[in-house]
Amino acid sequence: MEIQVLGPLAAAVSGGSIVPTAAKPRQILALLALNANRIVSVAQLMEELWGTELPRSAATTLQTYILQLRRMLRAAAARGGLPGGAEHVLATRHGGYVLEVAPAAVDAHEFDRLTVAGHAAFGAGDMEGASALFGAACALWRGSVLVDVRHGSQLRIEATRLEESRIGVLERRIRADLRLGRHHEVIGELSALTGRHPLDEALHAHLIVALYRSGRAPRALGVYRQLRETLIEELGLEPSTALQHLQRTILCGEPVDDYGLAGTASAALARGSLAG
Repeated sequence: MEIQVLGPLAAAVSGGSIVPTAAKPRQILALLALNANRIVSVAQLMEELWGTELPRSAATTLQTYILQLRRMLRAAAARGGLPGGAEHVLATRHGGYVLEVAPAAVDAHEFDRLTVAGHAAFGAGDMEGASALFGAACALWRGSVLVDVRHGSQLRIEATRLEESRIGVLERRIRADLRLGRHHEVIGELSALTGRHPLDEALHAHLIVALYRSGRAPRALGVYRQLRETLIEELGLEPSTALQHLQRTILCGEPVDDYGLAGTASAALARGSLAG
């Protein structure tokens, strides 16, 4: 079984789709997949589907949706794609349900695994390995999390976590690339990212560094000015102290330090992410 949630919902067994067409069974499958091999309680599922205003038939209706999913899994098992059978894959456990699949079968879990490995490589000073691992993690994304599935409270929490993690992984991969001297290569990507995240100081800092180290000081200073104007207009804040220091360094024509490459961007990244 393969399940994809980093984009439109997709789930297949032996090449055959097992994604239901009805909205609420899709929500259930998505939530179970995001919590693969962990019990999702009946209460969590009900909250996802109906919020705090539960219909009187909520318990019976939820069981009906579970049966629909198991019916699709049973059809896949009949084709030889599920050796354990539908009840083993979508199992009832201690007041809830669990989707039992290989961890690598769900793209979100593979993303988390690659992210952890990337951080380990980065911490060990292996920038080539870190860039490759973070790049592989980002390559799993096909769009916004579960873009074609309605988000109740539970899915909204998971989607927000993953989207924020995605930005963090992108930023860390770019840090690794800058440490490897790939300044020219990241300018286009950073220009697009800063356009989508106009308050993210860390991404802007990386773009400024990449431009300056590529011999484009006027453009680097222009990026700083635009960011400053946006921060003042939107938040009433000046850029972080580290960013102001970066600007002064460029104005003096001195080599820039590793702003954002050795931990100095953490506060700026937090400010930008929280604001965005």
